[in-house]
Amino acid sequence: MSTPETAALEKAIEEQGAKIRAMKGNSAPKEQIKAEVDALNALKAQLAEKQPKKATSDFSRPVFEDLLKRRFFYAPSFEIYGGVAGLYDYGPVGCAVKANFISTWRSHFVLEENMLEVDCTSLTPHAVLKSSGHVDRFTDVMVKDMKTGDCHRADHLLEDVLEARIADAKTTPEQKAEFKVMLAQIDNYKKDDLAAIFKKYNVISPLGNELSEPVDFNMMFATSIGPTGLLKGFLRPETAQGIFLCFKRLYDFNLGRLPFAGAQIGKSFRNEIAPRSGLLRVREFEMAEIEHFVDPANKNHPKFKTVADLLVPLLSAKNQMAAQPAEPMTLGDAVAKGVIANETLGYFLGRIYLFMQKIGIDVKRLRFRQHMGNEMAHYACDCWDTELHTSYGWIECVGCADRSCYDLEQHSKATGVSMTASEQLPEPIIKDIVKVDADKGKVGKAFKKEAKVVFDHLAALDEPAALALKEQLAAGPVTLTLNGAAYVLTPDMVTIERTTVKEFERKFTPSVIEPSFGIGRIIYALLEHTFDIREGDEQRTYLRLPPIIAPVKCSLLPISNQDEFQPLLHRLAGALAASTVSYRLDDSSTGIGRRYARTDEIAIPFGVTVDFQSLKDDTATVRERDSMQQVRLKIDDIAPLVARLALGTEKWTDVVARYGLVAPPAEK
Repeated sequence: MSTPETAALEKAIEEQGAKIRAMKGNSAPKEQIKAEVDALNALKAQLAEKQPKKATSDFSRPVFEDLLKRRFFYAPSFEIYGGVAGLYDYGPVGCAVKANFISTWRSHFVLEENMLEVDCTSLTPHAVLKSSGHVDRFTDVMVKDMKTGDCHRADHLLEDVLEARIADAKTTPEQKAEFKVMLAQIDNYKKDDLAAIFKKYNVISPLGNELSEPVDFNMMFATSIGPTGLLKGFLRPETAQGIFLCFKRLYDFNLGRLPFAGAQIGKSFRNEIAPRSGLLRVREFEMAEIEHFVDPANKNHPKFKTVADLLVPLLSAKNQMAAQPAEPMTLGDAVAKGVIANETLGYFLGRIYLFMQKIGIDVKRLRFRQHMGNEMAHYACDCWDTELHTSYGWIECVGCADRSCYDLEQHSKATGVSMTASEQLPEPIIKDIVKVDADKGKVGKAFKKEAKVVFDHLAALDEPAALALKEQLAAGPVTLTLNGAAYVLTPDMVTIERTTVKEFERKFTPSVIEPSFGIGRIIYALLEHTFDIREGDEQRTYLRLPPIIAPVKCSLLPISNQDEFQPLLHRLAGALAASTVSYRLDDSSTGIGRRYARTDEIAIPFGVTVDFQSLKDDTATVRERDSMQQVRLKIDDIAPLVARLALGTEKWTDVVARYGLVAPPAEK
């Protein structure tokens, strides 16, 4: 809650931000703008110092990570060889969680939205990623320890240094406030910004050694395709490019209609400078991406009304500039006020929010953060990250961007292949154009195999360039320099004239709305959000994963391992398998309470216990993990019930109301 003092600072920050935006709009001198930015940062530092400190969470990462390690959710790859940073193997439980996550994602997005799924190769030729911009711009900033040669990602190293200095008792309150503001803006710093900061604050390596100047490091894994090594390529850094290259086939498959969405789930690879934080920053990871192709002239969405009333936390660029927290706002209001650029982008933010809710994310620890102007790609219209709060802080888990027409245009430009859609016009349009006609016979005879280069050049001329060429040809032959070679074009080879054409259709390059999901990051956040400890027993940790994500839906637990229970267990196992309910049998001699605890640790939501009463009346108990409540019912009714509970078509409260609770055995 704001105090009069913080409210005054917030107002001053908002006014100062508006002043800077106005100066930029009026092209004020850089020195003046920098002075005002420094004043803005000083105000933010004062506000950060006045903000109330958050209470420390009871969450214990060591205890949590011990659970994940013991139950083999995931572990370092090549562990017996010492492991390799940023590479992890999923164990049986982790594999099942990931498979259920993907199944739920596919149902929520691909099936419900009638998307077109593809599965493209991971190996990608150099030319593709050159056209997309990855070869030139897919970089992080790196610094190197000049003594040991160790490499560090510059922004992460700066983050560690700032956090250490904030915690240092010798740091003044003013310095702490300044460092907190820098931490909040750390994602916005470019190479030159980081170089200036490292110099100003004398940042050195963790071992106390001098650091190199920051340099850009391309994060793609380079390789060669084929035995000659001549075809250069990369392991794909994202799955999106495969969908873009399939656009023409997908468009035809969709009967030439827009909008439609392509989707892909698969591995991506990024050569991280210094991987850390477990699954949050790795070198090989699973992604799920959607490319929603839409008419750039109409980005409304027919289903937007279904999410328009959702109240979601939006951390807009404006709020970030004013050092304000995320603001609850309905998606309908956000689109109407221009906070979110269009309905289609707003619709997907709503669908992402509902998906996170469905899989068990604590939505109180979720926010949508809008990219600031200096971190947004030059071609993007708007971009929002879905951030989840973990013990590592706010983590970007989904990016949702309006990428405009950039990707399709880049690939079309590089290949000469049209990446356009068309729309039949209600009435034909008469257009005045400049037409360039090349004499194929004369051009072909003059340039032979190289004629295509000339044809492509002439076909790509816009109106001013075509008219300029016409004027040059009127004076005689013109020499064109294309791809380093000279081609002499004579006036009789080409005709350039202004004419009128009647158009019956409108052709355009579609815009793309792209939600991009980092599966490993979401799974890690989900495991943190659902981690819990039994009240009164700190040794009993468990995970509250919802049934649709839980790795196994049901455990089978005989009260003892006597042979007389085997026929009932076989019957139950067969019925569960027939109902497609995954189960785990634990008939060890360990006490029933210990076995319940083991199944709780791997998030099994329901447990079926066969006891001595089962031998008498053909019944068994069903236990619900979170409440530890139990009901008793006929064995033949158990598999259908657990199937309904696992699918979410029946609630546990309804089960309790129908069957009543029974006293569970002591869970000690």
